Amino acid sequence: MLVGIHQLHYLPWLRYAEKIARSDVFVVLDNVQFTKNDWQNRNKLKTASGATVLTVPVFERFGQTLDEVRIKDSVPWRKKHWRTIEQNYRKAPFFDAHQAFLADTYAREWTRLNALNRHMLDYFVQALGIDTRVVYASDLGGDGAASERLAGLVRAVGGDCYYSGAFAIEQYLDHALFEAAGIGLKAQEWTAPKYPQRHGAFVPDLAILDLLLNCGPESLSILCGGAA
Repeated sequence: MLVGIHQLHYLPWLRYAEKIARSDVFVVLDNVQFTKNDWQNRNKLKTASGATVLTVPVFERFGQTLDEVRIKDSVPWRKKHWRTIEQNYRKAPFFDAHQAFLADTYAREWTRLNALNRHMLDYFVQALGIDTRVVYASDLGGDGAASERLAGLVRAVGGDCYYSGAFAIEQYLDHALFEAAGIGLKAQEWTAPKYPQRHGAFVPDLAILDLLLNCGPESLSILCGGAA
């Protein structure tokens, strides 16, 4: 059984969603250390001027874990993000299908980054039609660092193969540890697919929302068609 594992992200990008779709079980790392200037609280969408980064402002404290990260909701980020999406995607073919969810999400007050990101991830998995079982690391327990923890999570959900980015397999993972645990390694060999977009030349590697609003029910087949 193939298991994917990744940190909880804001408006996750296409490669993240493909990892979920290809896995039999996907484990969301919702209690690992927060990484400043990473994709846990930001992602990219497309505007008439090209790609733009939307960032959720948070209170930063060295060493805090994702489940401890609080959102600075006193900053008007929700209004800015919703305005950016509405202005640049309202004429996208499938904007109307997702407008109610997006409007409601950005109208709510959020205090925890995990709560916002989980709310969005649950919706995108359903909207894409992904049937992968999604579980959260905080519900599985376990400890250890790096490869030891990853192998433990794979075992915890009954998996026998870990689906990882190719670079991580080459540079970071302890192959001997996985082999000793009876867990195989499968590299995510994936190329971002081209699909219809608004606003000029195609821009790859955007948030999954860009694909979903432009391609609707075809999004999952386009996403998985990007596998090498």
